[in-house]
Amino acid sequence: MAAVSHSVPDLTSVPSVKRRIAVMTSGGDAPGMNGAVRAVVRMSIARGCDSFAIYEGYDGLVRGGDMIKQMQWEDVRGFLSEGGTLIGTARCKEFMERPGRLQAAKNLIERGINALVICGGDGSLTGADTFRKDWPGLMKELVDTEEFSAEEVKPFQHLNIVGLVGSIDNDMSSTDATIGCYSSLHRICQAVDYIDATAFSHQRAFVIEVMGRHCGWLALMAGVSTGADFVFIPENPPGGDWQNEMCNIIGKHRKLGKRKTTVIVAEGAHDRQLNKITPGNVKDLLSDTLKLDTRITTLGHVQRGGTACAYDRMLSTLQGVEAVDAVLTATPDTPSPVICIVENKIVRKPLLDAVRMTHEVSEAIEAKEFEKAMSMRDNEFQEYHKAFLITTATDQPELLLPPEKRMRIGIIHVGAPAGGMNAATRAAVAYCLARGHTPVALHNGFPGLCRHHDDEPSGSVRDVNWLEAERWASTGGSEIGTNRGLPSEDMETTSDCFKKYKIEGLFLVGGFEAFTALSELRKARGVYSAFKIPMVILPATISNNVPGTEYSVGSDTCLNALIDYCDTLRQSASASRRRVFVIETQGGATGYVATIAGLSVGAIAVYTPEEGISLSMIKQDVEHLRQQFASDAGRNRSGKLILRNEKASKTYTTEVIADIISEEANGRFESKYAVPGHVQQGGVPSPMDRVRSVRFGVKSLQHIETFAGKSKDEIATDPMSTAIIGIRRAKVEFSPMQQVEEEGTDWKNRRPKDEFWLRWKDIIDTLSARPKHK
Repeated sequence: MAAVSHSVPDLTSVPSVKRRIAVMTSGGDAPGMNGAVRAVVRMSIARGCDSFAIYEGYDGLVRGGDMIKQMQWEDVRGFLSEGGTLIGTARCKEFMERPGRLQAAKNLIERGINALVICGGDGSLTGADTFRKDWPGLMKELVDTEEFSAEEVKPFQHLNIVGLVGSIDNDMSSTDATIGCYSSLHRICQAVDYIDATAFSHQRAFVIEVMGRHCGWLALMAGVSTGADFVFIPENPPGGDWQNEMCNIIGKHRKLGKRKTTVIVAEGAHDRQLNKITPGNVKDLLSDTLKLDTRITTLGHVQRGGTACAYDRMLSTLQGVEAVDAVLTATPDTPSPVICIVENKIVRKPLLDAVRMTHEVSEAIEAKEFEKAMSMRDNEFQEYHKAFLITTATDQPELLLPPEKRMRIGIIHVGAPAGGMNAATRAAVAYCLARGHTPVALHNGFPGLCRHHDDEPSGSVRDVNWLEAERWASTGGSEIGTNRGLPSEDMETTSDCFKKYKIEGLFLVGGFEAFTALSELRKARGVYSAFKIPMVILPATISNNVPGTEYSVGSDTCLNALIDYCDTLRQSASASRRRVFVIETQGGATGYVATIAGLSVGAIAVYTPEEGISLSMIKQDVEHLRQQFASDAGRNRSGKLILRNEKASKTYTTEVIADIISEEANGRFESKYAVPGHVQQGGVPSPMDRVRSVRFGVKSLQHIETFAGKSKDEIATDPMSTAIIGIRRAKVEFSPMQQVEEEGTDWKNRRPKDEFWLRWKDIIDTLSARPKHK
C-alpha cells in the first residue's frame, strides 16, 4: 500500500525548545477555564511557540479538521471575564477506545502539535494519561499502516502532556483548589445568603442540595461559610443514629433562640452503610420530628454558571503560565505533571499520582473506609471539617477543658473594616464556648476599650453569647466595631482594663494597625504585667500588607468587588471601541490589590508604589496603546484598562495619567479615569475570606490556649506568646512577632519586606504584550 500524503509541518530542523502547544478544555465546564486558555495561548506565543486550541474537548481532538485551530494573540481577547469555556467541551466515547485515540494522534501529527495542555476534571486527566501511555504504540501503528513515514513521526516520539484541573467539585487530590471551585462556592453562598433572609423571616428550615458526587468540598465549605446547622458529605457520613444527632443539634439551636435552620446536602451524601441520604429524607425528619416548616432547594447547574471570581481568574492564569513553562522544560523522561496550588504556591505534581489518589478516595468511600477517605483529602479539608464541627454545635461536653485551663479571651478589631472579620470572631466565640473559655468582645478597638469600658448601662467590654455571634458568618464590616487607634495612645488605661476585666488572652483581628498594636503591647510587657498574656493577630485588611503572611482576610472580598467594577468599565470601554479607563485602586503603599486585579481583568498596565511611575513609562505605555488600538480595527472586546495604586506616585495621579493619555492620543482614542474608593471594601465577604477566617480563627484560639496554666513570666519569655498567623512558604504557620517586626517589616512603607506577588507583575506585562520599560 502506498504511503498517504499529508501536509505535516517540517519540524526536523526546528530547535528542540520550539513547541507547537495545543490547549483544550474537557469534562464539565468550570468558571476560569477561559482564563487558562488565554494564559496558555498568549504565553506560548510570547515564548516563541505556535499555539493551538482544540474545540469541543476530546471530541474535537478525534474529529480534527476545523476543530483544531491555530490561535493568534487577539483570539483570546476578553476571555477572562467570560463564564464557561469559549472553546467548548463535549463528551467523547470514541476517545475511550484505541481507534479513537489513534485518530486523535493522527490529527495532532498532521498539525505538528507536540504538546498538549488539558484543562478538566479527573476523568479528563485520566484520559490524558492513557493517551500519553499509548503514544509510542500509536506512533508505531501509524507508521505500520503507512499513514505516516518513520521520518515524519520522528519529531513526535514523545508527547508532552500537562494537566490543569478544572472542576467545580474540587475533587482532585494533590491540590488545595481546582479552577472553578471558588466561583461555584460563591454562587452557592450567595444563594444560601438570600435563602437565609426568608428563612429568618418565617422561622423556616431549608435543606439545600449542592453538587459533589464523590467529594463534599462544596457542601463542607458552604456549611462553614454560611454557618449551616448540619452538613452531609460523602467522605465522612454521620453515624448510624444520624437522625437523632441532627435533630438534637438543630433542636438545641432552636431552643437558644435561633430562628432559621440550614442543612447542606452533597448530591453524593449517604450514611455509613452507603444508603443514600436525600434532601427529602432530611426534610421529612425536620418536618415530622421537630415540626419545622421545611423547604428544599436544589441549586443545580446555577453552580456552574457565571463569570469566574477573582481567585479563579488568578489561579487559571498562573497555572496556564506554569503549564507552558512545564512544557518547555520537559524532557522525554519527565512524568506528565498536573499544575496544583498548595496554600499560595503554584507547584507541579505527577499527574498519574494525583489521578490515582483521587480514585483511591472514591474507592475508600465505596469500601466504607471513611477515615482513610478523609485522610486522603488534603490537610485543609480535614481542618475545615473539624472547625465546622467545633463551631456549629453549642453543647459538646467532650471538648470542655478542665476549669483550671479555661481562660477569659479578649477579642478586638483594629484598623479599617475588612470582609471576614465577623466570620473570624464568630469562629473564635464558638470555639471558646465549646472549650469552656469566656469570649469577651472589646468593642470599637482600643479607643473604645479605654473610653467606654465602664459606660452604663452597657460598656465596651462585654461577654459574647452564642446566639449573638451566630449570625455573623456572612455579615460584612465589623459587628463589634473597629478603630485605627493604638494602645500607645493610653497604655496605662489599656493595662488597667486588661486587669479589671481579667483578660487572659487576646485575639486581634485587623491590618497593619493591629500588627502595630500587638508590637506595642509586646514591647510594653516590661512595664505592664497585664500584657504578659498570649496574644495572636489574624491579619485582616484589603491591602494584604501585613508582614508575616502572604494572605490577609478581606483581600479576596476586595478583589471580587474591584473586578466586578472593572468588568463594568471594560464593557463601557469596549462599546466605544476606542476608550481606555485608568482605575485607581486602594492598597496603601503596597501594590498587591492593583497587581492581582490587573492579573484578573487582563489590564494593559499596572502602576504600583514598589515600581513607581515615570514620564518615560507613561510615554511608552501611550505608544503601546496607539499600536493596540491601531491593530484592533473595530474588534469586539477592545476596551482597555490601566490600574494605578493610590500611592504609586505623588505627581502622576490617576487623573493626570488619564489626561496625558488623552492628550497624546491625538483623537485616535480617549481616556477616562475612575476611582471606586471604598467600594473596594466590599459588602458581603467572599466565601474564601469566610472559610479562611474560620480556619485561622480556630487555629489562633488553639494557639492561645496552649499557654493556659503558665505563669506570666513563662508566657513573656516565650517568643511565640505574641504571634501572627498566616500563610507562608506554602503552609499555614505562626510566626513570632518580634522576629517578624525586626526581620520582615518595612515600617516606613507599612508593608512586608518580601512581597511574594512581585514576580507576578511580569506575567501581567507579558500577557498584555506591554513592552519592558527601558
